[in-house]
Amino acid sequence: MPTLRIATYNIHKGVQGLGPLKRLEIHNLRHAIAQLQADVVCLQEVRAYHHRLARRFGAHWPHEPQAQVLAPPGFVAVYQTNARTRHGEHGNALLSRFEVLARAHRDVSDHRLEQRGLLHVTLAVPRAAGRVGRLHVIVVHLGLIHASRARQVLALQRYMAEAVPHDEPLVVAGDFNDWGERLHADLAAVGLQTLRSPSVPTFPARLPLLALDRIYVRGLTLRSLATPRGRGWWRLSDHLPLVGEVTWG
Repeated sequence: MPTLRIATYNIHKGVQGLGPLKRLEIHNLRHAIAQLQADVVCLQEVRAYHHRLARRFGAHWPHEPQAQVLAPPGFVAVYQTNARTRHGEHGNALLSRFEVLARAHRDVSDHRLEQRGLLHVTLAVPRAAGRVGRLHVIVVHLGLIHASRARQVLALQRYMAEAVPHDEPLVVAGDFNDWGERLHADLAAVGLQTLRSPSVPTFPARLPLLALDRIYVRGLTLRSLATPRGRGWWRLSDHLPLVGEVTWG
């Protein structure tokens, strides 16, 4: 059966560093994402605009939303704002080699200090013998507090029951912020599985210790998980990308 490469990556809004050392990495991220050679890329902390940073970086700040800038040639970019701030906003995005059939969004914010959402994209993906199948992908970025994450997983479960037919394959990927790895059982209860051994840490990028970024599947088989390493990667974001090899069935 055809193998799909699914990646998830928290890009830290395309900017690294603090204060006067702040640097724009969005253009380097574009090349890095192309190197992943993924069919579907799930992104978190993506910006459509930020007025203050646009003034700071001037002509280097992209004129297009970051999701459009990051999409490799021939890919479709889907973006949804989760949070609005004084000078801009940020949210989740999906880059796809395949045709987009539908898109949806569900606000799963748990309290006013953290605005969170689910981005659901339905894709038309080639399968064996020239057939095309529907693939559902939900991009998530869960909260910083465990109680919030648990409630957001309940919201995810309710959304899946409403919007994703049980007999159609599903990928749920993103930054789960689940450093204690306490959400596996709740996700398994609705058929979402991942590879748990060995754990693949993605944060912090310079010396990864925590497996915050995850790929879960239902109706698919997750064959492997891996991250790229090296100074070139940890300069781009505070997370490393996570790449999974997935097959049908």
